Amino acid sequence: MLSTIKKISIKSLAIAISLGLVFSAQSNVVNNTELTVEELRIDKAIKSMPDVALRLSARVDEFTQQVNQATNYTVLTQLVIRHGTGLWLDAKTSFNQLNDVDDRPLYWARIQMSKALRSSKTFAELFSNQQEKLLWSLELISRGQMDIKFDKNTDKKILLTGFDPFFLDKHIDQSNPSGVVALSLDDIVVSMEGQTAEIEVLIVPVRFADFDQGMIEELLKPYIADKSVDMVLTVSMGRENFDLERYPALRRSANAPDNLNILTGATKSNPLVPKLHNTELRGPEFVEFSLPISSMLKGSGKYQVNDNRKVSTLSGGTFNGQALVDLIKQTSVSGSGGGYLSNEISYRSILLRDQFNLTLPVGHIHTPRIKAYDQQALTDIINQTKNIITQGVAEL
Repeated sequence: MLSTIKKISIKSLAIAISLGLVFSAQSNVVNNTELTVEELRIDKAIKSMPDVALRLSARVDEFTQQVNQATNYTVLTQLVIRHGTGLWLDAKTSFNQLNDVDDRPLYWARIQMSKALRSSKTFAELFSNQQEKLLWSLELISRGQMDIKFDKNTDKKILLTGFDPFFLDKHIDQSNPSGVVALSLDDIVVSMEGQTAEIEVLIVPVRFADFDQGMIEELLKPYIADKSVDMVLTVSMGRENFDLERYPALRRSANAPDNLNILTGATKSNPLVPKLHNTELRGPEFVEFSLPISSMLKGSGKYQVNDNRKVSTLSGGTFNGQALVDLIKQTSVSGSGGGYLSNEISYRSILLRDQFNLTLPVGHIHTPRIKAYDQQALTDIINQTKNIITQGVAEL
């Protein structure tokens, strides 16, 4: 394992340390030693599905033992980098070896590790900003940030993001097809009409605070700004079929909690602009994807694939948008991707495109939804998502 970790690219390490340690994913927690809502669900998860929640327990147990023995901030930082990276690699290995298309072990192991860090004696003695840096670093690194290394010598490079499981108070055993897709497609090469593309992935949290603190920008900006990728795809769980979301919107409007049970106060009658660090996110009311849509609609499989244009505005209600120019002067309520974090990650990634790389294909795929965990449905979704992406490769 250590030899694998040593292969981490210098670029990724620099991102993790110089950027990733700046902000706090737990800004809504006044006391960084208090357990979060997510961490308080651990016992219920272990009781409900021990084989899933404890699948990566070897990594969790080793991390817990070592952070409890750590005597200072420097040692804790080293442990976070080592075991955050190790958890991501362990999760990928387990996912591929067991072949049961299950994203949940990674999620629950990460939550157990953050609980162990937060509960350790040395952590409690640190300054608040040091605690926040450690928690933020553990988040980013264990989500694949340091494992992005396009090394397959392909014609094109694709960066893809998935999400954690969510709405866990309804179904503690909930899986997220987008996280499953990410783990399934990481490091693979797809080809179409003689053109090859390597896929590298990240998995992001379902938490408003992380988005407000700039996690999406920290993860995606380096690759969009320096033009080192040829497509960026954000993926989440959506409706009955596959939807390629044409018009993401600026504002939040979904009256739904995140994984910390936080409500933003946003509603359809009072859509709110999210933050980027300490100020409101600045951008137009709507943006438009730049995906090779005509090809991607050909992605074959069990489900229909839609070019979804449905949007909502305060003055116009809900309708199918026909052109971006008709939308930008209205006040957005929801984009074609909705009014929750799936719409928002798409909006933020396209905003980065508009700032740094106007010709880059960027867009969002909503997968069919599942209840709890359905291995056959997840397998069907993986296969069709791969087909959708492969169809688009020819046009990159």
